Amino acid sequence: MIQTADLTKQYGTLFALKDLKLNLSSGDLFGFIGPNGSGKTTTMKILATLLQPTYGEASICGHSIYTHPKEIRRMVGYMPDFFGVYDDMKVIEYLEFFAAAYRIKGEKRKQVCSEMLELVDLGYKRDALATSLSRGMTQRLGLARVLLHDPQVLLLDEPASGLDPRARIEMRELLKRLGTRGKTIMVSSHILPELADICNKIGIIERGELLINADVSEVMRKVRDHLVILVELVDRIDEAAKLLEQHQSVQSVERRNDVLRLSLKNVQEPGDYSDLPALLVQNGFKIRSFKEDEINLETAFMTLTKGITA
Repeated sequence: MIQTADLTKQYGTLFALKDLKLNLSSGDLFGFIGPNGSGKTTTMKILATLLQPTYGEASICGHSIYTHPKEIRRMVGYMPDFFGVYDDMKVIEYLEFFAAAYRIKGEKRKQVCSEMLELVDLGYKRDALATSLSRGMTQRLGLARVLLHDPQVLLLDEPASGLDPRARIEMRELLKRLGTRGKTIMVSSHILPELADICNKIGIIERGELLINADVSEVMRKVRDHLVILVELVDRIDEAAKLLEQHQSVQSVERRNDVLRLSLKNVQEPGDYSDLPALLVQNGFKIRSFKEDEINLETAFMTLTKGITA
């Protein structure tokens, strides 16, 4: 659905985007992560045919951005980070205005606008002025607008930017619902845990260059240099630490309050460490919890980037 090859945008000696290679399939929900100024918005504008690249190729649904921009615009819904709404328009009028621009006519226009309002949970606001909506509601209205023509590809630039916690949760659930409809979605965000929750693929970009493009689980594996087990005990913490340090699978043991942090050897093939809790129980230790320490997307992001913009 989305393919790029050596996609580059250059301003003089400055590379806003450099040799970007992407390949997203139908149904992919791609989380695009990077510091401010890293090239995320530039990429989306090029894919939406709003900005010409310096060189390289990009295609949407098999159509080149150079030769078939009109066809691409029929297939793409692009939602920028910030957009305006008209002062004197009601919510339903706002959607009907854009539906008319998409050449959706008559009863079908009314039906589609009503359906999109219900999809984004704004049906009860249909007669309110668009300017009276909160930031979160405005973002959902913007999403309804880009869905009017039923695009196959969605390009969402920071859709959760500036939203309160409840509005972010609502936006996350809405993106999940859209993902089940088979659409290809590229979404940029700084709220990293939520991307890990909804996306099946992640791309991390810095200074215009794509550092990593992989499944979420693969990204986590790339930044993990060793497997870590967290063991919470009732008492005798130091005794347990000395016992575990002697185990052949344990590289090091660190105590944090009542929790022991075990670094295991052979991260690529950690093997079976089920004998560790058995060893503790056999020696009379009481275990509250025993689990792997999960690396989250924020940790991966901080590990792989330096916070340098183009």
